[in-house]
Amino acid sequence: MSGPVGNRGPFDLHGRVALVTGAGRGIGRAIAHGLARIGADVAVCDLDGAPLAEVAEDIGRLGRRSLAEVADVADAAAVARLFGRIDEVFGRIDVLVNNVGIGARHRPEGLPIAEWERVLDTGVTASLRCVQEAGRRMIARGEGGSIINISSIAGASALGRGNLAHSVNKGAVNMLTRELAVEWACHGIRVNAILPCQVRTEGFQRWLDSPSFDPALMERFLTGIPMNRLATPEDMVGPVVFLASDAAAMVTGTLLPVDGGNLALNAGGSHTWTIA
Repeated sequence: MSGPVGNRGPFDLHGRVALVTGAGRGIGRAIAHGLARIGADVAVCDLDGAPLAEVAEDIGRLGRRSLAEVADVADAAAVARLFGRIDEVFGRIDVLVNNVGIGARHRPEGLPIAEWERVLDTGVTASLRCVQEAGRRMIARGEGGSIINISSIAGASALGRGNLAHSVNKGAVNMLTRELAVEWACHGIRVNAILPCQVRTEGFQRWLDSPSFDPALMERFLTGIPMNRLATPEDMVGPVVFLASDAAAMVTGTLLPVDGGNLALNAGGSHTWTIA
């Protein structure tokens, strides 16, 4: 990806325009802030306008241009309007961060097909809609670009516990990432994904605090994470900034775990032990 980087170094994003979907809270919000801090102008979208406006104000205070659009990326017409607004305000897009998706926990034998379709439509299909809009613009401009999909360790290793739809959706996001990386490499468009473990977002924290949450499950989470803590939204910022920047100029098709070592740990292994 080329652009007016100047002498600020390979991580600099001045002169670049990024879109972060699902940016009102949690991971998306942290990423939008992080991209702005490193110099990008940032468009943000979400279903809820109030927190989105706050994110746009934060970006402005960092001295960067912003655009906040309430949009449902599961709606093809809404996605087209969103990218039309980006054309009007910025005239280009260099970085797309796909941070969308919902969960639906059901036993596999009882998973309603309507729920299955809703998870995939809001996840991998919505991501495809956005990458098509961004990709067409990047190809036409001829300066490359970077697309980063926020996936999950669930797309690489089964979670169980009723997560069939979620895991299949994230697995599809992973293959979307790799297929696009191969298809668009000739255009200088890099496509990568990050795979977080459990992230302590506001929504996840509400689940942890709810009466229905089994405290034994937290021990199971931490047993599977050698770094022995849940991730935070801020943990996702550095990897995304790297993948968005020229520092990752030769990186495409990568599924980058940001999981404290979860995927590295054998299912029969342990990161705590004593010598007899």
